[in-house]
Amino acid sequence: MPHSAHDIDEFDEDYKSKTDLKREMHAMQEFAFSLVKLSKHQRSKVPFTEELLESLTLADKIKNKPEALRRHVRFMAKVLTETDLEPIHKALDIMANKHQQESNRHQQLADLRDQLLNADNQVIEELLTENPSMERQKLRQLIRQASKEQKAEKPGKYFNELLAYLKSHITN
Repeated sequence: MPHSAHDIDEFDEDYKSKTDLKREMHAMQEFAFSLVKLSKHQRSKVPFTEELLESLTLADKIKNKPEALRRHVRFMAKVLTETDLEPIHKALDIMANKHQQESNRHQQLADLRDQLLNADNQVIEELLTENPSMERQKLRQLIRQASKEQKAEKPGKYFNELLAYLKSHITN
């Protein structure tokens, strides 16, 4: 018997139905199976816990035994529910979007090159301060030559050379 009318109206926000729990477990099993499918090179780039590494090694040994692998993947899913998945997802996302990240970096460097061509001395000095591996004389020479090319409306050799120099010396 409820102690007050308020107890009846309360809704447990943390409550999950059995169906929801099963759905989450199936999703975790699919994720575990996708981890098993990763190559050893790909796995080396993901920060797995010691227990997960051992589980993946065992999964490699039983790949040709479907029923044993299915049971092992269920075990791995339970281990994954107790693990912080954020670093794993982040590493997998980086591997999946490698091309897009390179495109974004190239675009950022191209924008920086355009800024340098139209910039004053202060922007160049800030860039040199942030990236001590760059040579002041070489950078200024490339900017000057690329600027001449741009004014002649013939961006070419030095325009591309400046981008290559920025790419080789700026790390993000």
